[in-house]
Amino acid sequence: MKYNLLGNTGLKVSEICLGTMTFGGKGWAKAIGSLDQQAVDQIVKRSIDGGINFIDTANVYSEGLSEELTGQSLKNLGLHRDDLVIATKVRGQMGGPGPNNSGLTRKHILRQVEDSLKRLQTDYIDLYQIHSFDPLTPWQETLWTLDDLVKSGKVRYIGASNLAAWQLMKALDFSAYNRVASFASLQAYYTIAGRELEREIVPLLKDQQVGLLIWSPLAGGFLSGKFKREGKEAIGTRRDNFDFPPVDKERAFNILDVLHPMAQAKGASVPQLALAWLLHQNVVTSVIIGANKMEQLDDNLKSVDVQFTPDELQKLDEVSKLPPEYPGWMLEFTGGDRKK
Repeated sequence: MKYNLLGNTGLKVSEICLGTMTFGGKGWAKAIGSLDQQAVDQIVKRSIDGGINFIDTANVYSEGLSEELTGQSLKNLGLHRDDLVIATKVRGQMGGPGPNNSGLTRKHILRQVEDSLKRLQTDYIDLYQIHSFDPLTPWQETLWTLDDLVKSGKVRYIGASNLAAWQLMKALDFSAYNRVASFASLQAYYTIAGRELEREIVPLLKDQQVGLLIWSPLAGGFLSGKFKREGKEAIGTRRDNFDFPPVDKERAFNILDVLHPMAQAKGASVPQLALAWLLHQNVVTSVIIGANKMEQLDDNLKSVDVQFTPDELQKLDEVSKLPPEYPGWMLEFTGGDRKK
């Protein structure tokens, strides 16, 4: 297991992060997973034994139950809190249907951070992330509040998730101008079957030295190796009840046509290669994996040992690369996309 710096900070996080959306099984998250405390303890222990020091959760996962199970697991296993990097999120509806029970207002954030701390049984959160953009709340209100949490010691670093490039840049600029805490990372969807992030966001992250955390690196299970081009739907996958995130299936099958023989030749699995491809992208800080079964976790952990030859990387790039799109092709034509 390798450890990477989180953006422009000195914090080191494992290149594989344990995601906890499979913990609990309440509400909409039931379609993802429903692990109980005993299963959670086993998953967390195996992850830590595998070198993972980074755990990502969110207040809305199973309506807070995911955070509860995570916090209790750390206690049950006797893990030293300071050896771990714990991340959670704020933005979604929590605490009932009231008009102020969601968003990125000072009122909602301050209430939710206290609730998350209690559920996680800790007195600080390493990485506190906004779960998405809030069009109703000015950036200054959100960032001043997050800065207060950092200064109070309840939060060590702040991050963002699911932002457009202009939204992230606006927030970074505000933080720099006003000398308040700045987003150290962006959590976003990125896979070999979905490389849209490379158009605007990846260049921004590199330029601003913001870390990249990947959610759903197997495209919602589509890159599990269980799906076949012949037309028969895979049974027993997450997409049975939760067909998300959107995938260009024809494009994805073309990628799988390359991954399957490559995996066989390496004595590896398709998911291992899909995860390893992400780990070979220099913009990626950590890849978040989730598991319902121990064998899934064990298989995913082996991705850190997969190596590609330059020829293999070229084949994967060719079959998965994005079609040219303006202004990208114009920047390439004029040399405006060259690295500094």
